[in-house]
Amino acid sequence: MWLPEALERKWPQAGEQWEWQWMWPSRETSVDPRSGLRRRHHVLDATFQHFVPQAARRAKLDKRVTPHVLRHSFATQLLERGNDIRTVQELLGHKDVATTQIYTHVMRKPGIGVRSPLDE
Repeated sequence: MWLPEALERKWPQAGEQWEWQWMWPSRETSVDPRSGLRRRHHVLDATFQHFVPQAARRAKLDKRVTPHVLRHSFATQLLERGNDIRTVQELLGHKDVATTQIYTHVMRKPGIGVRSPLDE
C-alpha cells in the first residue's frame, strides 16, 4: 500500500499491515505514484473525522465524539480491564510510557482489572 511520505517515515511497515489495506477503504481507487499500479487507498482522515461525529448524532449521544475521543476511550478501557500499560503504550504508538500513563488519571476503577491469585 502506498502511504504518504510522512506516514511512511513514521511507520515504515504500515503499508504491509492489513488495517491500512481494508479497515477503512476508500470508495475510489488511485494510482500508486511509485509503481503506477491502480490500488484502493484508505479513506481520507477528513472523511473519517466527519462520519464519526455524524454517527454519534444519529445514535443520539449527548457527548462530543471524535476519532480521538474513541482512541482515549479505547486506551482507558484497556487499562481499566487490567491490561498492561506497556501493551497499551505499544498499541497507541507512544514512544514514552509517561504519555500512556495520562490515561490512568481518568480511570473510573484503577487497578480493578488486576486480580490477586489468592482471590481465585
